Amino acid sequence: MAKDEDSVPSEYKYVWQPESGTSLDDFVQKYRPSMVQNDGTKPWIWVTGDKVHATADGWLTAIEEAADILKETTEKVEAIKNDASIPVRSNKKTGARSKKEVREEVQAEATEKLKAISQKHGYVTGKWLIFAPADKVDMIWSGIAKSIVSGPLASTAAFRAKVSTSPENDQPHYQHVICVYVPDVYDKDAMAEVMRVLLRNHGAALSGVKSDLYTYIGIDSKHPSGIPSTIWKNNAVISDVEAKELKDIFFKDLAETKPDTTASTDAAADRPATTLAAAPKKPQLKKKKKVNDPFASDSDEADNEPENDKTAVKPPSANSTKPLSKASIKPPSKASAKPPSRASAKPPSKKTTKRKADPFESASEDEDRSGSDSDKKPVKKATKPLKKRSKIEEEDEEEGPKRQPRKRTSVRK
Repeated sequence: MAKDEDSVPSEYKYVWQPESGTSLDDFVQKYRPSMVQNDGTKPWIWVTGDKVHATADGWLTAIEEAADILKETTEKVEAIKNDASIPVRSNKKTGARSKKEVREEVQAEATEKLKAISQKHGYVTGKWLIFAPADKVDMIWSGIAKSIVSGPLASTAAFRAKVSTSPENDQPHYQHVICVYVPDVYDKDAMAEVMRVLLRNHGAALSGVKSDLYTYIGIDSKHPSGIPSTIWKNNAVISDVEAKELKDIFFKDLAETKPDTTASTDAAADRPATTLAAAPKKPQLKKKKKVNDPFASDSDEADNEPENDKTAVKPPSANSTKPLSKASIKPPSKASAKPPSRASAKPPSKKTTKRKADPFESASEDEDRSGSDSDKKPVKKATKPLKKRSKIEEEDEEEGPKRQPRKRTSVRK
C-alpha cells in the first residue's frame, strides 16, 4: 500500500494557504519547482484555494476494501496469462475469446468495483494530471497556482494544486507533475469545466483524471493488474477537436501579448538626436612601431619589441650576410685526408707562437678567428717543407730509447 501523497502535510514550509503570512506572489517566486531539490523530505510544493474540502470519514475503510479488490484482480490476470486453454487470438468459428479479451473483462469489472467502493464511502476526490518540462515548469506552475486562488480555476470545482520538485540527481528530459485537485472525479461535467479552463487559460498538457484512492493503493500504468490508472482519459471528457481549439486560442492570445518589437523601434526613432548620440569612445592605447629585423622570427619580434620608438636599430652590412661559395665548402681530397706523422705532430717550440695553417679548417672558421672586421684577409706566411726522414728514424722514435742492460758488480768477500 502506497503512502498518502494527496493530503497537505502539517508543519511543511512548502505550502501556501490563504492564512499564510506571505503573499502568493512572493511564495511562488521564492519556492520555484525548478530550484527546489527533493532530498526525500520535500517532494511537493502546495497551494490551497479558498474552498474548504474535508476528507471523507470512511476513506480508510475504502482503502482496505480497494486493496483487496486489487489483489484479487492481479491474481486473476496472472492466471489468465498462464492458462494454456485460453488462446492468444480469438476464434469466431469456435467462439473462443483471446487472452486480451478475457483480461480486459476482468479489469473492467475491477474498475466498477473500485468506483462503487469510492462512492459508498465518499472517498471520490482526485486530480487532473499535467506534465511540464523543466525549462517551463516555473511559468506553468505560477499561472495555475494564482488561478486556483483568484483566477479562472477559482470559479470551478478545483480547490488545490501541487507541483513536484526537482530530482536530487540531474535527469535529462525530466518532466514535472502538476496536480489540480477536484472533489469528485466521477462528476463528468465538473471535470469538463476544469479541463476547458486548463486548456483555454493555461495551455496545459493534460494526462487524464486519477482518483486519490488509486494513488493510495498503488495503481499506476505499470501495475501488474493492468487496471487503467486514470478514471477519465482526455477524449472521454471532451472531444479532441474542442480540446485543440481551446489550446489554439491560448497560444494565439499568448503570441499577441508579447511585446511588439516594431513599436519599440518606432519609439526609438522619435527620440531627439541628443539621446541617440553615440557614447564617446574610450581612448585606445597606441601601438608601438615594429623594427624590421631580417634575422628575427615572428615570435622574436613579438617578444623583443623595443620599448622606445626613438632607438633605431641598424641592419647588418651586406658583406657580413653573404653566404659562403660552393668552392669554400668542398670536402678535402683523399690525399690531404691522411693523418700526419708523429714527427709533424710535435708541439711548437716556445719561441714560435704563431699558429700553423690547418688543411682541414674551413674558410668560415678562418673568418671567425680573423676578428670582427670581415673585410681584412688573413696573411699567410710561407712555411718550409719538412725534411723527409728515413724509416729507421721513424721506427726508432716510435719504439723509443732502448733500455740498456744493467751491469753486474762483483761483491768482495
